[in-house]
Amino acid sequence: MSESTTLKTADLCDEHAGSAHFQIAEPGFLDYGGRRGFSGPISTVRAPEDNSLVRKALEEPGQGRVLVVDGGGSRRCALVGDILAMLAEKNGWAGVVVNGCIRDAEEVGRTAVGVKALGTHPLKSSKRNEGQRDVEVRFAGVTFTPGHHLYADADGIVTSEKALR
Repeated sequence: MSESTTLKTADLCDEHAGSAHFQIAEPGFLDYGGRRGFSGPISTVRAPEDNSLVRKALEEPGQGRVLVVDGGGSRRCALVGDILAMLAEKNGWAGVVVNGCIRDAEEVGRTAVGVKALGTHPLKSSKRNEGQRDVEVRFAGVTFTPGHHLYADADGIVTSEKALR
């Protein structure tokens, strides 16, 4: 049984809010993936309107991790689409959180992976191999640190330095 089937973000907030190791993301992320609840260790990509490193990350074995993609909040293109969501599912990623947009929303919704994003945009991103991998990224009032743990469901997103039970 995965963490996401037993741990709800509201319950985690009731238990951990206010502790130094626990952060709560500001609202604004919408659910697009076939799984609303997901959790796992964080891996990150800083992707400035370029999803080259997003694809490279999702080609790796996910091992239940969550890929946090910092697209700078851009609404000018999509950083994840149906092909990358299917790749995430195939390679065992628990979910993807995009500080930006996705596309192919209907197809993404048919995958068994959690996907949260700010919205949708039909234009794909450029491919310039720009960005950074597994660095701290900050958005929605949270610092997402590789190796920390992310929990997401219909109520929101929270993170913790260590796995919560």
